[in-house]
Amino acid sequence: MKQFIDFIPLILFFIVYKLEPRAIELAGQSVTFGGIFSATAVLILASLLVYGILFLIQRRLEKGQWITLLACLVFGGMTLAFHSETFLKWKAPVVNWLFALGFAASQFIGDRPLIQRIMGHAVSLPPSLWTRLNLAWVAFFAFSGCANLFVAFTFHEFWVDFKVFGSLGMTVLFLVGQGLFLARHMRDAAETQPSSAKPKD
Repeated sequence: MKQFIDFIPLILFFIVYKLEPRAIELAGQSVTFGGIFSATAVLILASLLVYGILFLIQRRLEKGQWITLLACLVFGGMTLAFHSETFLKWKAPVVNWLFALGFAASQFIGDRPLIQRIMGHAVSLPPSLWTRLNLAWVAFFAFSGCANLFVAFTFHEFWVDFKVFGSLGMTVLFLVGQGLFLARHMRDAAETQPSSAKPKD
């Protein structure tokens, strides 16, 4: 569920982006609503609202949520300040690469890979499988960052659609693959455990 919270501001961003730009009166000021720049403002406000609510509920935000929020504020803010969508196009690649770097660094820093620290309380795997799963997350985030960058600067007319639905689709497919991986190895582990002795009559 946590993986999909990040998509709430993105979906709102997508909706506003797709609206035909029109001038509306807001607090006595004429404001254009629809298109990339008003969508960016909505993305920033929605991110502050979503992560603000999470912070109030949890009394904390995870590191990944802080990275996502700060990237939204920085790249979204620069997009509005310089009136250039180029800055926002870099947000998804940079965030994904930072996540990839974090998972990769955990292979060498600390006593457990990052994915084991996240899921270790719920799943039991041998160290070699945790390493493989962690490296899979490194590869996923690295690929996702490259895919977002390629689409953003090669297929301008599709980059927002890909930013929302392409990223969501890749995440869903990867999580399904992770679930199948975990299910298979948990089943194999259960089959190798000695069966309990039958009770005597």
